[in-house]
Amino acid sequence: MIDIEILKQLNAPTREERLANLKTVLAGTKFPPTVPQYINNHIHTTYSFSPYSPTAAVYAARMEGLCTAGIVDHDSIAGAEEFLAAAELAGMPATVGMECRVSLKGTRLEGRRTNNPDQAGISYMTIQSVPHDKFPVLDRFFALYREARHVRNRNMTANINALLPGIGLDYDRDVLPLSLAREGGGTTERHLMYALAQKLVEQTGKGSAMAQRLSGLGITLSDKQRAQLEDTEYPFYEYDLLGILKGAFVGRVYVDADEECPPLSRVVELCRETDACLCYPYLGDVVDSVTGDKKAQKFEDSYLEDVFLCMKEEGVWAVTYMPTRNTSAQLERLRKLCEKYGMFQVSGEDINSPRQSFITQIMEDPRFQNLIDATWKLIEHEKTGAALR
Repeated sequence: MIDIEILKQLNAPTREERLANLKTVLAGTKFPPTVPQYINNHIHTTYSFSPYSPTAAVYAARMEGLCTAGIVDHDSIAGAEEFLAAAELAGMPATVGMECRVSLKGTRLEGRRTNNPDQAGISYMTIQSVPHDKFPVLDRFFALYREARHVRNRNMTANINALLPGIGLDYDRDVLPLSLAREGGGTTERHLMYALAQKLVEQTGKGSAMAQRLSGLGITLSDKQRAQLEDTEYPFYEYDLLGILKGAFVGRVYVDADEECPPLSRVVELCRETDACLCYPYLGDVVDSVTGDKKAQKFEDSYLEDVFLCMKEEGVWAVTYMPTRNTSAQLERLRKLCEKYGMFQVSGEDINSPRQSFITQIMEDPRFQNLIDATWKLIEHEKTGAALR
């Protein structure tokens, strides 16, 4: 976690202020040496949900010794130019992409659960290594889907109010200001849960009172979560509360995502048009969630080969995964299937919480050298158009 005062400067209201402040901060900063194995291609920023602006994310990543970093925001490419500008100031190579959800209707996975904890038949995908002159194309494409998401978000806000009489959550007043929707950013379930977390703290306070309130809502807390709620001096208390709410509460207010999810075939076509790399993100069955916001649940492991067949049939030729999220057995099976089906492999740790480290130490394992090599290919592809595979 970077210094709070520096974070405030790098999270200033405008992109121009943030980059100007970065120049000032860098003048007094001595970065640690970079570690060649430390790469991360899946960093969220304030353009989806994160404690870090694109500028702050770059600084935090470099401060932890990463040799390169990649931005991936939900439904949004709007933070990419700032991310690249900050990376240039910090002397750090970078790669840019985004994350979206697609409908699997009409594919062999229609109606089946893949990597989405909340809804079967809807899959997360990442769009990696976007050529920099194609940012406007992606922004225009996803603008309509962001608008559709607002409609659904309003419905979920109404569900929260119905479930919690007296909470008084207002989408326009309490949720939207937490996002950068006005600048092309995405507004997600995390924004809803963060707004709810703020309301709960306002009404209940922190510590044991909050734990008791959550128990009254039918939420069972782990020892780790109870300890976090007792840490009342933590400056990002609402982020911890958000993680608890997302894992245990979203399902109770969730509204199916339909209009905001383009068909997989259309996103495949978009990535062909823009020469970007579309990846299927492998989740795998979850036992203990690293970020604390995913409950134990079965996903695609029992029919993983069907997932690969579907992706090949639909024209998806890359898979992304996070080695820290899975067991050795899961990783071995996944990597063998990637080789069998000729899938390009990409990796990165999903960063959206201040308690997370940008470093994935497992990348020091020689088994994952291919993922480091792939990262440099992503960067080179953005710069020169060089083939990824």
